[in-house]
Amino acid sequence: MKPFIHDDFLLRNPIARTLYHDYAENLPIIDYHCHLSPKEVCEDRRFNNLYEIWLEGDHYKWRLMRTNGIPERFCTGDASPKEKFMAFARTVPYAVRNPMYHWCHLELKRVFDCDLIINESNAERIWEITAERMAAPDFSARGLLRKFKVEVVGTTDDPVDDLVWHSKLKDSPLSTGVYPTYRPDKAMKTGNPEEWNPWVSRLESASGIGCSSLDGFIRALQARHDVFHGMGARLSDHGLEVCPDRYMDDGEAARLYQELRSGRVPNADESVGFAGYMMLQFGRMDAEKGWAKQLHLGAMRNTNSRMVRSIGPDTGFDSIGDWNQGLSLAGYLDRLAAKGWLPKTVLYNLNPADNYLFATMAGNYQDGTVPGKIQFGSGWWFLDQIEGMTMQMNALSNLGLLSRFVGMLTDSRSFLSYCRHEYFRRLLCQLIGDDVENGLIPNDIDGLGQLVRGICHENARSYFGFPERGGS
Repeated sequence: MKPFIHDDFLLRNPIARTLYHDYAENLPIIDYHCHLSPKEVCEDRRFNNLYEIWLEGDHYKWRLMRTNGIPERFCTGDASPKEKFMAFARTVPYAVRNPMYHWCHLELKRVFDCDLIINESNAERIWEITAERMAAPDFSARGLLRKFKVEVVGTTDDPVDDLVWHSKLKDSPLSTGVYPTYRPDKAMKTGNPEEWNPWVSRLESASGIGCSSLDGFIRALQARHDVFHGMGARLSDHGLEVCPDRYMDDGEAARLYQELRSGRVPNADESVGFAGYMMLQFGRMDAEKGWAKQLHLGAMRNTNSRMVRSIGPDTGFDSIGDWNQGLSLAGYLDRLAAKGWLPKTVLYNLNPADNYLFATMAGNYQDGTVPGKIQFGSGWWFLDQIEGMTMQMNALSNLGLLSRFVGMLTDSRSFLSYCRHEYFRRLLCQLIGDDVENGLIPNDIDGLGQLVRGICHENARSYFGFPERGGS
């Protein structure tokens, strides 16, 4: 009997199988946006058990466990690592048709060479098999990057981070380039000066530039942007509900900045106007260096106030937001373009209702300077699954150029999530294979193979322009 995860998993016709096995399967991975710890890569973290590598910090799994009636102590509480894994194993059979079912079995097969179906009866054996594999000398953070042929890792970093681990990695023999990504969201979170002002003080320390004025604040952020660039950064990132729809001028922003530094709480319009002013500055910084800007829009975060107070933010109580995105996104991109400050930009939507909006918005600001300069980004977070990724690729195909797409990313904290690149590649090949079988595109295997290679690796390599790296 064929195992669940087999060579042709998700590949239902000969064209799809040829495209995947002959063109996509063995390509290196450029994971241009993730949340891996550079410290764990630098120190080559080893994992003691399946909980540490599979469940630790994974709010995707916690959500399913809670939905299955598993008490919180087995998610984020004081249960032992093995007890937590056993509780998760009891949940997996109930997750049929959830993407987690595919991801977990794919990871179990690719990383641990285990074909067992995850359930309560197999849990003890899976715990033993994975423990034996993790004891091997090559099973570590760096070993997993080598196994998955990861060419680039783009971490996510605050401008005040000292980048000490990136500095050490820069001088290491690791063949994978591990580069920071500039995420300055806290610079715009002015609604609570009691939190914002200490962050500004940290920026002063990190940059060595005084921030007593708005000019100093921007110069400090620019200095950190310069340091990030020297560490190999080629992207910024912003996680916003929506783009700002108000923009202060220089004088308004300078006056509010002084009041914020004195502790005045701004009203909502002032906070948005200041954020708009800063988002233009960040666009300028990115454009001057040829970076790509990522806009992650539409997440409704930390909605369960009781649980957030109990166990903290970013623990699995987020959802898709339903804000109107179009006018504010167009306003932001238009202002950047008018000033000559529009960088390469990747747009990610979290609400699938916005697929066609984002795909057409990207087309409004292409300027002929870079192929696919404005990208409609891969299915993100709740859309990182068969239907979500397929809808994104269909919208991009119908309204733009799929052939210029920069492809998949993990957006993950787990070293096992590189299986998601395989998942994406299989879906892409099946999508194209279906079109060939339905007579919608020619049966030109070599041409389609080059398209697949571009989307899975070559487009990202050219678009982002990460530094070349040697090593082993």
